[in-house]
Amino acid sequence: MKPEEETKTSEESETKETIENAKEEPATTKEETEKPEEPKPPTRERISEEDEIVEEKFYTIPLGKAWIVPPNKRAPKAIRIIRDFIKRHMKLEAKREEEEEETEPKRVIISNEVNEKIWGRGIEKPPRKIRVRATKDKSGNVTVYLAEGD
Repeated sequence: MKPEEETKTSEESETKETIENAKEEPATTKEETEKPEEPKPPTRERISEEDEIVEEKFYTIPLGKAWIVPPNKRAPKAIRIIRDFIKRHMKLEAKREEEEEETEPKRVIISNEVNEKIWGRGIEKPPRKIRVRATKDKSGNVTVYLAEGD
């Protein structure tokens, strides 16, 4: 009788192990079948980490001179005023003569939210002034964002 009892216990232990393994297997397959995390849209924190911001400044840019030109050219003039203002104040053209052909020229990138703010009331009525945040990355490019609260 003793050998039979031993076989029963070994069989029972084998079935318990298989049941436990069966319980664990669906958990691993469930993890495998889950969708991978979708990449999150870039936020200001992630953008600043990726580009390694060297310099960040806030400016209130007067756009009154955009109102001197004919009404159907005011919003494009306001964009040009912003671009020129940022070039002058963030010193993009200071070393241009020395580095003409060695590297690509520094760029002013105007974000979509600034563009929408300028064009918000149409081509004929841009705002008289705009508050922006200008960030310079390590490659020398400047990106212009709308200042918070605007």
